[in-house]
Parts: sequence; C-alpha cells; structure tokens
Amino acid sequence: MMRNTWSMAALIALAAACAHQEGAMVKRQENTGQVGVQAAVEPDVLRAKIARYARVRIPYRPGELSPEQREAVGLLVEASRIIDDLFWEQASEEGPRLRALLAEPSGRVERMLSHYLAINYGPYDRLDGMEPFIQVPPRPPGATFYPRDMTREEFNAWIDDHPEDKEAFQGWFTVIRKRGDRLVAVPYAEAYRDKLERAAAALRKAAGKVENQSLARFLQSRAEAFLSNQYRASDKDWMDVKDSALEVTIGPYEVYEDHLFNYKAAFESFVTLRSAEESRKLERLGSLLDDLESNLPLPDEHKNFERGGSSPFVVADLIYAAGDTRAGVQTLAFNLPNDEQVREEKGSKKVMLKNISHAKFDKILVPIAGRVLAADLLDQVTFDAYFNHTLMHEISHGLGPGRIERNGEKVAVSLLLRDQYAALEEAKADVLGVYNTLYLVERGELPAALRDQCPATFLAGVFRSVRFGVHESHGRANLIAFNYLLDEGAYRHDPKDGRFRVDPARFAPAVASLAREILMLQARGDYQGARDFIGRYASVRPAMRAALDRLGDIPVDIEPIFDLDERG
Repeated sequence: MMRNTWSMAALIALAAACAHQEGAMVKRQENTGQVGVQAAVEPDVLRAKIARYARVRIPYRPGELSPEQREAVGLLVEASRIIDDLFWEQASEEGPRLRALLAEPSGRVERMLSHYLAINYGPYDRLDGMEPFIQVPPRPPGATFYPRDMTREEFNAWIDDHPEDKEAFQGWFTVIRKRGDRLVAVPYAEAYRDKLERAAAALRKAAGKVENQSLARFLQSRAEAFLSNQYRASDKDWMDVKDSALEVTIGPYEVYEDHLFNYKAAFESFVTLRSAEESRKLERLGSLLDDLESNLPLPDEHKNFERGGSSPFVVADLIYAAGDTRAGVQTLAFNLPNDEQVREEKGSKKVMLKNISHAKFDKILVPIAGRVLAADLLDQVTFDAYFNHTLMHEISHGLGPGRIERNGEKVAVSLLLRDQYAALEEAKADVLGVYNTLYLVERGELPAALRDQCPATFLAGVFRSVRFGVHESHGRANLIAFNYLLDEGAYRHDPKDGRFRVDPARFAPAVASLAREILMLQARGDYQGARDFIGRYASVRPAMRAALDRLGDIPVDIEPIFDLDERG
C-alpha cells in the first residue's frame, strides 16, 4: 500500500466522506495519521494499462492567431478546465477524492495510479468494462447522474406514479436526487452552479475578444445556457457560427456516460483551429443530404426529410480538449447538436479533427492492419479512406429516423431505445458510413479508389475500435458490423494464417442488408428487438479473439499531451 501524509483534520474529513462506501478505497492508520490508496492490480499490470495509450503531443502555434484571438484562446482554455473539473464530478463520486489524494504522488506506483486515474477520469478502467483499477466499490451504471443504488425499475416506477415528472426526469440536463422519500430532478444549472458560473464568466470574456461575431454570439448564449439550463437557443447559435478561425464546442452533449438509460449528457469542450481550405473541400457533400436520405435501404415512410437542410462541415486541428471527450478513447470527429428539434430546424454540424485522425491512423491503425489483414489488402488501407469513413460516419448520424410517432406524439428514438440506443446508433453510423461512401463513389462524387480502399480500411478499423472494450458503445457497434458481415461472407477468415480478407462481390449487398436491419429497429422504436440484435452480434468470437491477442503491444488509443495544458 502507498501512503500520503495528511493533516489529521483532512484525514478525518476524508475518512468520514468515504465511510458509507464498501471496499477499501481509503484506509486510515490510527497510529500514523496516514491515508493510502491501494491499487487493485499489480504494478506491472498497471504499467501495461498505461502503455495502451500512445502519448501524442498536440501543438499550439499562437503565431498563427491575432493578439485578440490568443487572449480568447486563453479564456476558452480557462472555461474548458472548469468543465474538465465538472466532468470529474459527473463521472464518479470516487474520482475527485482520489484525484486530490494523489495530487502529489511520492512513489513510482502512486505516480502510475495518478497518471491512469487522469486518463480515465476516475478509478474505473474505460478499456476494461469500467472495472476498478483502484480498490473502490463497483461503478454504478448511472455514474453520479442518479442515486448510487437506483435501479431502472425504481426510476420507471416513479415516472409511472408521477407522470408530471417524466419530462424533467428523462431530460438531458438534470440529475436525479433523493430528498427524504421523494425523487427530484435537479437542473444542471443548480447541481453544478459554482463551476458553471465560473465557466460562463470565462466564456463572456472570450466573447469580448473574438473578432467573429457569430462565434461571439454563441459564446454569450452558451454562457447564458449554463445558468438557465436552456441549451436549445445556444445550439442554434453554434450552428450559425461561420468563417471563424476558432471553432469552439463546449457544453453537455453525449449521453454515453449514463449506462443506466443514456439520458444524461456529460460536459466536454473542444477548442480547435479551423482549416478554411479543407472545410471548403467538403461543402459539396452538404448539398447531398436529401439524396443520401432518399438512397437509404429503408421504406419511404420511414425516411426523415424533416431535419434542417444546413449541414456545415468543419475540418479543424484540435488544440485543447476537456471533459467527456478526453476520458479514455479520444474523439476524432463529432456531429452535433443531438437535440432533434434543433436538427429539424437547423440541421447538424460535422467537425473533423484532422490532427487527431492522423495520430490514430499512424500510431494504431497501420500497425493493426499489418497484423490482421491479408497482405494483398495492406496497400488499400489509406488515410484518405480512413478520414472519409470518419466523415461519412458523422454525416450518417444525421440520417434515418430521429423522432417517430408513438401514441399520437413525436418521440425521439433515443428515448424509446434507452440503454440500447448508443450502441445501435453508432453501428448505424458505422455501416451507413460505408454504404454512403460506396453510393457516392458510384455517383462520381468521391474518388473511385475508395471503392476498394473503403472495405479494407473499415475492416482494419473494426479491430481498432473493438479494442476500446465490448462494453463501450463504439466497440460494440464495430462488433455488430464485423460479425454480421462475416456471417454474410463479406469478410472471410483464413484459419491457416488467422488473417482476414474482403469478398468484393458480397460486400456491398451485406452492408445494405445490415443497414436496413438497424434502420428498421430505429424506425419501429423496437427496444426488445434492438436488445436481441445487439445480443446476437456484439460478442467477441474465437477468430477475432485470436487476432486481438496478436495486437497486445500496439497501443489501443492515444493520450493527447496539449501544449496548452499545464498537465503535459
């Protein structure tokens, strides 16, 4: 056991805060006045866990910006760091206390624990199904969004008995708390008031520094949203940001941290420098969304032409990230906002982080392809195909059923599919990313070379994503695609060398068939069907397991070291 020496007052306060939890997170030594943290794994195992993340420097070149823009960047990083602290609070009860306890690690193992704690934003390993790597109680499925012991049955029973609470309880921007014998929905603006007030102040100052008025408008309205808990107007303002060298995304967005229902949004921040030239190259695709929707392998009555026609594409280099996006596996692209009402009015924006994509391709995807693909496919694994699929993945999030009729009202598919939604939605975007690439190649909108490069590059990418963990939405999504395509003969496994090949004749029909099945599950809002479908395909079968075992020395993902980050 490793120990830090603390004052007795701090010791007693910490011990009291943790006394209600089972397990051995913090231990008090009465005779020494010391507190220690105990790893749940051996030092060599912990070292191997850290090695699964390749450290990558993310540069910041302030000389490319005006003095006012540099001041704005400093304020945006200030706001982002506050959001980072807020996400620590959302991710687990134990994380912030352990972070403080390990703030000044004194030994080698303590340094490794502190390092891995920071990568995971808490004591739960995001590559190993959220298993603890420090001796703490198991992670509650609802993180800190719900009472620690809350079950789905208890939550649903409360809504059945109190239908007036349904909207607030299922809302993205509330936490559920027990007060006496009642459950209450507490708005984020109240639950995290101190941090959000400080973040809002930094955003307002940044708005006064930026030269682009559309960005200034978004920063002001997002600051107001932090305090009002009303995010829709600022989502619209974010969609309207145009021609800004700085592209900023900050707030509560993705719901993957909530394993109980996928209802609650986690806070994150991206500060990026936009590439005007690269972004212009993609503008043509924004005019093709209706064509892509029309081409979906889905009956016309289920196609969704109600979303707004605006679909800006932004290619940018990330210079700072914080919160949810920085925990474990790093984001390389995103498609926001997630609010279907905003999408219907304004469309959605696709942001591609090119420097992060390059880092993952070079350090992870290319080495994986060399181990698992047949030799004649290796020349077909290209960065262009990888980056294009990422783009088409994000575009595909905006296609297909969004809100469907249920009992006479429009209901978001995400609410109907609940905890099954995230994995199925990621699988939809993955397979439609391939489907739409092949369609646009046939139309002459994309280079013909992608016809062969896309299947091989996607296959290598499957192994990259599955290594994120079978309990993580993106990993499960890739398992679904891989096993389905393998069953259909689109991919073939050679038992002699353990490598995988593509069957070109079967590939496109199998992709269309898979896309159709997933889209229909969403179109019907079929919770049980989605659960059964995911259960059938989201597993690691022996051939994949053998291939994954050959990848042990290749990093699973990257750990960004930002020039702008004091932590680097």
